[in-house]
Amino acid sequence: MATTTPLTPPDQRRKPPAIPSGALWWAVCSAAALGLAACSSLGPHRVWGTAAALGYLAAALLAVRGRSPRAAGAVAITGAVLLPLLWLLAVERAQLEVRVVARSAGLLLAEGTPYLQRPLVPEDFNPYLPGMAVFGLPEAVAGPGPLTDPRLWMGAAFLAAFALALPAGSRSGPLRWIAACPLVALPLAVGGVDLPVAGLMCLGLALAGRGRAGAAGVALGVAAALKWTAWPAIPVVLALLAVSSRSAGHSADRASARCGLVALLTAAALVLPAALRDPGAFRAHVVDFPLGLTDAVSSAASPLPGHLLATHVPGGRTLALLLLGVSALLLALSLLLRPPATTADAATRLALGLLLAIAFMPASRFGYLVHPLVLAVWAAVGETPGHPLLLRVRKQVSR
Repeated sequence: MATTTPLTPPDQRRKPPAIPSGALWWAVCSAAALGLAACSSLGPHRVWGTAAALGYLAAALLAVRGRSPRAAGAVAITGAVLLPLLWLLAVERAQLEVRVVARSAGLLLAEGTPYLQRPLVPEDFNPYLPGMAVFGLPEAVAGPGPLTDPRLWMGAAFLAAFALALPAGSRSGPLRWIAACPLVALPLAVGGVDLPVAGLMCLGLALAGRGRAGAAGVALGVAAALKWTAWPAIPVVLALLAVSSRSAGHSADRASARCGLVALLTAAALVLPAALRDPGAFRAHVVDFPLGLTDAVSSAASPLPGHLLATHVPGGRTLALLLLGVSALLLALSLLLRPPATTADAATRLALGLLLAIAFMPASRFGYLVHPLVLAVWAAVGETPGHPLLLRVRKQVSR
């Protein structure tokens, strides 16, 4: 009979560190939102920045008056998420990604592939893997409307996955804080494809830490079918599961293999049908366009090192891609030479790897930083055992 030993005894779990929630934090968030409203050329961003600046300012005033962090956080979420979201839904405005996802779902239903055959301008490209089209299916089936908008389903998927990744008894505080954080509140209101990917990566890490290798593989496989940025999570989780073989024998090796196999099969089932339908279009959209190898230039052009190299240095695009490859190699070597021993270690390692990738991608934007942010927050407040990971141990119990 199989029994499961806890990863960490309750009395050995360290208390999660406090997350910023005082007046100074909300004041900084207000200043950041106001700066975006003043500098951005995108209408939805200006709407968000104005509403969020007022919401964060109100939260700061509540904190100064000694009100509870719960009350201040609720006000911040109202101003930074709910009000701009409702307004943008009412006037049918969204970030470009939302329209791309909605169009890809319509194409998937009509032609079996979410990719246009002959994309010409940046708006024609869909740089996401086929699974992302799922969030546009409600609109493709029922027509445009506030309840079928893809950003609602992407936001709901993120919040649900992140909540499930947190310990059952302490979800409200971290969930409220992450929803109010500007890097997350902005895509919740205007639309952002990175949120569900980040949430599913956290869920995969959490399930692996709980000894549920198969379920972790499903979560990671679904994330990997949404966007390339989820793929580094698979080897990190496999290393996390494999490291326990020192104390749990061959059962850990089986858990690691089961997680990897389930993740790959899940991703393949969601990606391959559309990819094989039109391999040329698949490559043009999800490989060539993100790497800057097409005539159309991606709108992801934040002044990060990879983009600066690609645009201002002769041969800089090749150099940026080389640095991207070196970053991936260093992450792989770190997993082989010093694999993570806890879920917090794994999340931190993955966050660092994604941060380097975002920095060196030729086409990148600051919004991608939501990945390392969410992972770092989860590592800090999630299930962070203070001792090496202990996996499920199968024992034969004689009766």
